[in-house]
Amino acid sequence: MDFNTLQVGDTLPPLTLPPVNRTTLALFAGASNDHNPIHIDIDYARKARMPDVFAHGMLSMAWLGRLLTHWADQRKLREFGVRFTGITHLGHVVTCTGTVVEKFEKDGEQRVRLEIQTANQYGEVKVAGDAVIAV
Repeated sequence: MDFNTLQVGDTLPPLTLPPVNRTTLALFAGASNDHNPIHIDIDYARKARMPDVFAHGMLSMAWLGRLLTHWADQRKLREFGVRFTGITHLGHVVTCTGTVVEKFEKDGEQRVRLEIQTANQYGEVKVAGDAVIAV
């Protein structure tokens, strides 16, 4: 990746994950120590008037982190933030995408700002944010 050849509008190679399933949610709960029952206990989820358990928001953020670190070394990451815009349900096929929206210099570094998001197979955005990468 070269700062001079990167252009606003360039896109990162998308990252598409397998459909969200209970095993993924259980593994993420253990890895993150987030055992909120809304993500792993169907009875609890139904009492909360949800049809079933659903993915942790931070799991989607982790997938976006993977998108970024597949594109650039993690040591180049300068900023990374998201907002949660929807629920990622079981069976959703999540695709993470990123687009260069700005090129700039700061602290003697050439950097790019990216808009990033996750969307399901229906095109519904579930997490949106941005990141800054030193190039």
